[in-house]
Amino acid sequence: MRKLLAATLGVLSAVGGFVDIGDLVAASQAGARFGMAHAWVLLLGVVGICAYAEMAGRVAAVSGRAVFDLVRERLGPRVALLNLVASYLVTVLTLAAELGGVALALQLASGLSYLLWVPVAAAAVWLVLWRMRFQLMERVFGLAGLALVGFAVALFWLPTDWAALGRSAVHGGAAGQGWGAYWFVAVALFASTVSPYEVFFFSSGAVEERWSAADLADARSSVLIGFPVGGFLALSLIATAAVVYHPGGTSPDSLAQVAQPAVLAFGAAGLAVAALAFFAVTFGAALETGLSAAYAAAQYFGWQWGKWVSPREAARFHSVLLVSVLLGMLVLLTTVDPVTLTEYMLVLSAVVLPLTYLPILIVANDRTYLGDRVNGPLANLLGVVFLLVIVVASVAAVPLAVVTGMGR
Repeated sequence: MRKLLAATLGVLSAVGGFVDIGDLVAASQAGARFGMAHAWVLLLGVVGICAYAEMAGRVAAVSGRAVFDLVRERLGPRVALLNLVASYLVTVLTLAAELGGVALALQLASGLSYLLWVPVAAAAVWLVLWRMRFQLMERVFGLAGLALVGFAVALFWLPTDWAALGRSAVHGGAAGQGWGAYWFVAVALFASTVSPYEVFFFSSGAVEERWSAADLADARSSVLIGFPVGGFLALSLIATAAVVYHPGGTSPDSLAQVAQPAVLAFGAAGLAVAALAFFAVTFGAALETGLSAAYAAAQYFGWQWGKWVSPREAARFHSVLLVSVLLGMLVLLTTVDPVTLTEYMLVLSAVVLPLTYLPILIVANDRTYLGDRVNGPLANLLGVVFLLVIVVASVAAVPLAVVTGMGR
């Protein structure tokens, strides 16, 4: 139980990255269109995010400072400002998409238009960010997000051809959809699993929890339990969509259709579980993105920050939190479709990935901050290989989006 509770920071970080509104859509569409042919993308994402989250957690535990806090000091204000602007833009727009996901989950449960729920969702997210303690927040929403395991259970109730699923994972390909679309979906799914805000949130959360060098074992447990769990939940979404939609050649384009495998397996109970799971993961991701935006700004400018600090003592940090939530709400009130916004955000997220991960690799090798706790050969090998993959995805994202018409 102690290990499980220690892992909730990783679970919440992974829920925000692997099964937020972006992955609910991307994973389900990938399974519907290509079967299990993109399972390797999730595996790659899990390995990569574990490598970099471990670095970020170790930096925070040993130095007592979050990664972004060290980026400006290590790389200089100009490079850090570019990092800040890019990450803040992506994070706030992702926050808007997550608020839309919360509103869509409430629409699924109530039947009322999601636009009516947008202000409610924004107010609820702000209230939790303002009043709830960090550790309680991570445990409530990190563990509530595990309701998505219902999709894994649904595989045993649905008429699942396990041999066919296995073959499509090992030998799957474009499945008649075209290789351009296949690789666009791969890049989008990859970007959804390694979203920039994940490592900023994880690192800052480690500081919030006052991790020290003595907590490195718990830090690794948080990474090695939390992020694989997120990958497993995303894989369940791919698999159930592959079973329900792929044989008929259709693809889900709404949250209600993403929930359909659970409904077919369990009826009204399945719909209730899906609605609860969607609400929990998108609400948790909204908390994560809101905090990440404020963490990055406060750490760059050297402001007092953190939920453990009273709002009066960290007024600028809490002001950025409020402004970020309001901006996200205003984006949605333009009536932009949250699912469409999510698709474009995944492309933009892929483009800025190198700005997030290269500084982490640099800081994790700096003895000024880490002493003898710097990366070893294996961590550096994984970090460099994964960084090369990130660069390839970043370069390919926009051309693939243009050539394939956003993968269609």
